[in-house]
Amino acid sequence: MEYAEERMNDIMRLYNEHISSCEYISIPHICEQISNMPSRRFWVSEIWASKIVMAIIKGKHPYYKMRPLKREMFHEIHKRVVELKTKNPHWSINKCCEIVVAQPAPKFYLSAGSIRIMICKERKKRYEERKKRLRHCF
Repeated sequence: MEYAEERMNDIMRLYNEHISSCEYISIPHICEQISNMPSRRFWVSEIWASKIVMAIIKGKHPYYKMRPLKREMFHEIHKRVVELKTKNPHWSINKCCEIVVAQPAPKFYLSAGSIRIMICKERKKRYEERKKRLRHCF
């Protein structure tokens, strides 16, 4: 995925903020909260967003194979692109998609379970990197 590392850093930043502010740590609860928190951007490439939005505009509905959260994300992107295109009719759909996906998103469009798995993998990866870096100390 094109923005996987940036997205992971964003999720881990929120995770660390939650962990440091909690008296009682409940990972499922934290993951649920993170999944519904606003994100810095839509975590999809401009090209992919353009393809989906163009298909929707042409009357083809690529939604049937999508999971509900992904469908919801593309619906939001489409809505914003149409709004932007109405205000700027001379802009291309690609340019509108490029602008829209860089805007803050209302949420991550990932399930709490997916976020939990991502956090566990990332924590393990960071632990291994730290262990490698500090290997000479032991």
